[in-house]
Amino acid sequence: MQVGGVTVSNTTLHNFAELKRKDVRIHDWVVVYRAGDVIPQIGKVLLEQRPENALAIKVPQNCPICQSDLIQDIDNSTIRCSGGLFCSAQRKEAIRHFATRTAMDITGLGEKIIDQLVERNLVTNPADLYALNTQQLIGLERLGPKSAANLLQAIARSKNTTLERFIYALGIREVGEATAAVLVRSFPQLEQLRAASTVDLCAVEGIGQVTAEHIVTFFQQAHNNEVIDRLLAAGITWPYPQSKAQATTNGPLAGKTIVITGTLSRSRSQMKAELEALGAKVVGSISTKTDYLLAGADAGDKYAKAQQLGITILDESALQKLINTV
Repeated sequence: MQVGGVTVSNTTLHNFAELKRKDVRIHDWVVVYRAGDVIPQIGKVLLEQRPENALAIKVPQNCPICQSDLIQDIDNSTIRCSGGLFCSAQRKEAIRHFATRTAMDITGLGEKIIDQLVERNLVTNPADLYALNTQQLIGLERLGPKSAANLLQAIARSKNTTLERFIYALGIREVGEATAAVLVRSFPQLEQLRAASTVDLCAVEGIGQVTAEHIVTFFQQAHNNEVIDRLLAAGITWPYPQSKAQATTNGPLAGKTIVITGTLSRSRSQMKAELEALGAKVVGSISTKTDYLLAGADAGDKYAKAQQLGITILDESALQKLINTV
């Protein structure tokens, strides 16, 4: 079909809300124009030429790829699949998000490696990352034995995380880092969140109806829950979170001021969150009020200053022993 001197074979249908507004049906005759002299669009339906077999277009209820429930935006213009952890159409992006620094923080798992893992069917969802082995990884382009070993170590380290990070890593729509933290304060156990209703969620300050519905729908999908169960079975764990008031008075590190320095097994932000959940106050600089310095590899000036002030210096093993004995 020629439109404005250009051959047009396809035209945008925008979204279901627009189809409903224009009453576009299957088998209809329509007027097509080029919006901005570029994009072919349906201008209107020629109702006088509508055939008897014209069929109304039905809004799908399930994803055509993974059969998970579909969620409509509040204005009904956009429809999205709720099977974020399982749906193959979302696979690469779900794994990229899961591995990001602010989620599970899997260092070295970049876009090109993810592409290869997915395209070779080595990874179909985030849980598969924890079953990878050296032989599978060194078979990828630009990934030698040392790089493969480093990546497997990073995947193993990511098993020690926080509940906030884990919830954020799941990729639930409308649940960013801040929202994940809000949720954990009201639902300190994952199972509580998985079982929460929209009423329960809307009772949390900062959680609205739309976000609540996204969360509930996500956890209602059997495929999502299967992936979550596999992640937990793979060994992903986090310290039991407490409210700030509980941690301050009851945590094993309650009343202790800690400074972190050097390279540790987890990122600085992860370690800080874990220590605060145990009641500690984590600050950035050494002073006479500091109780402990948590030091990793390549500790610098803070280490020397702590020695000068006679402050107890702990590595991660000593910290864990301290927590266990309190």
